[in-house]
Amino acid sequence: MSDLNPIILEDDEVATAERLRFACQKLLGECGKVIVGQEEVLEQLLLAVLARGHSLLVGVPGLAKTLMVRTLADGMSLSFNRVQFTPDLMPTDITGTEILYDDKASGQRGFRFVPGPIFANIVLADEINRTPPKTQAALLEAMQERQVTVAGTRHKLPDPFFVLATQNPIEQEGTYPLPEAQQDRFMFNIRVNYPTEADEFRIIDSTTSARRPQLERVITANEILQMQDLVLKVPAAQHVIRFAGKLARITRPKPNPGEPATAAVPDFVKKYVSFGAGPRAGQSLILAAKARAILYGRTYVAIDDVRAVAPPVLRHRVITNYHAEAEGITSDDVIARLLPLIPRDGE
Repeated sequence: MSDLNPIILEDDEVATAERLRFACQKLLGECGKVIVGQEEVLEQLLLAVLARGHSLLVGVPGLAKTLMVRTLADGMSLSFNRVQFTPDLMPTDITGTEILYDDKASGQRGFRFVPGPIFANIVLADEINRTPPKTQAALLEAMQERQVTVAGTRHKLPDPFFVLATQNPIEQEGTYPLPEAQQDRFMFNIRVNYPTEADEFRIIDSTTSARRPQLERVITANEILQMQDLVLKVPAAQHVIRFAGKLARITRPKPNPGEPATAAVPDFVKKYVSFGAGPRAGQSLILAAKARAILYGRTYVAIDDVRAVAPPVLRHRVITNYHAEAEGITSDDVIARLLPLIPRDGE
């Protein structure tokens, strides 16, 4: 049954949402001046920012992943830092460290904290799988807590704060792949594919000439914070929440210990999936769907919003097994087969 959520946005909040929606659409248009194609990728990045989530960006070299993130940050008037992850990168290279300094006025010595590159609104962790687990963990702690602790002192990170981590899927020698449990901390796993033939022509033409597009800054950090607050207030009907919960649960091939086996899990999930999505997946589905609702000019969440964000939310949380690998079945294939199986009314 489609229970309606009694919470609704106030008139002034609806007006603010509409004004910020137009600003976001203009932002995507401005990014399109620099980034040819990749509209879906840019939209998913913006949704993650609005939903206070972090993202993994996966694609082969040369697809303008860094330029994409820098352009989005510039259009939102946000500070941006890029960290190239390497095997010798230490946690303090990211978080910052305390240094000994002399106070010339008093003649005394003391320690002073020097912030690392993590202190920015948008941080690009380039090739996060190139660095050892200790350094990866330092970044993930900052993502989760939105603060870093150095020498027993906590330092709050800027707000808004968004981490985008890239992984190169074609070079895995000498890398430290993120464990599945740590990948779960990322709201989205965004795939960046090769451009179409027409887009590739435009890329080559525009980047080999003297023309340089001018990007207009259309959103401020305060407006982003306003929209993040509005996203939390967007009502989601109970049947939409049940839809997201069922979608996450149906990815799990085995029930909890002591629970009866459920017939709702399809045979192909039991055959091809080792581990399914956890509760954080359902939370991410609803938050991302709320952000998409505002971006598309609605003040409520629809089932189609959940369906639209399901692939980037679930693809790194649905872990396929060797049967799937042998038959060329990916997590995206599993998700695509699952979506039609869940009733739209959530029952």
